[in-house]
Amino acid sequence: MSPTPDEIREALAGVIRTDQQLEESVRAVLSQLRATELISAGGAADVDLDRAARCGFSEVIYGEGKPAHLIVDILKQQEAVGQRGFVTRLDSQQADDVLQAFPDGIYNSVAGTVVPHGYPAAATRTSGTVAIVTAGSCDAPVAQEAVETLKWMGVAVQLIEDVGVAGPHRLQKHVPVLQSMAAVVVVAGMEAALPSVVGGYVGCPVIGVPTSVGYGASLGGLTALLSMLTSCASNVVTVNVDAGFRGGYVAGMIARQSVPAGETPS
Repeated sequence: MSPTPDEIREALAGVIRTDQQLEESVRAVLSQLRATELISAGGAADVDLDRAARCGFSEVIYGEGKPAHLIVDILKQQEAVGQRGFVTRLDSQQADDVLQAFPDGIYNSVAGTVVPHGYPAAATRTSGTVAIVTAGSCDAPVAQEAVETLKWMGVAVQLIEDVGVAGPHRLQKHVPVLQSMAAVVVVAGMEAALPSVVGGYVGCPVIGVPTSVGYGASLGGLTALLSMLTSCASNVVTVNVDAGFRGGYVAGMIARQSVPAGETPS
């Protein structure tokens, strides 16, 4: 097994003094080494082990339709180079098989996600916090996928459930909390008016996640998608139908760049 970037750095540090110029040289060497780490998992998937260096987070495994043994192979490839894996869209049988290989893993049966080695320690969490807001309890699977994504990213998250526009008074008590967020993810089906309402109360990005919840005219989430895309609130943007992972991931990236009120960037 090839050494991890951290092991290489430690070995180099024993030979040279890492002043700023040498540190830059070490980073350049590590970058080149990572670029060669595109390896095959069982011949059926090429694992992008350089993605964490390029994009800040390792490749996420979309589990639907993949055999469990392939998912396990990919996770082990990531583990071998010190990367934290994350799997979405798993059914219970897939999750059981994956957890046999990773017994300390965490499975969220509502979200259909597995984190093979738990979440980052609290000390690594960023200061920006993200709120996940749902219109109704039927939106829970998509919302939980967003929650699990943020926890895997090491971003603090707060879940606010069942505050849809059919009972608008329910949202009011949460407004002070929402106004303190780095970003808000709003998960809603039916006519999906909730992102616009939330957008009118907060000064941060609002990421709308339309869900396929609704009766015939909801067209499997298309109505909700078009509603969010045509929102009149300037701070609302929209991702794909049922895309809890995507909404959570983008919100997490925003939170990692945020600076709490009253503080200045370091």
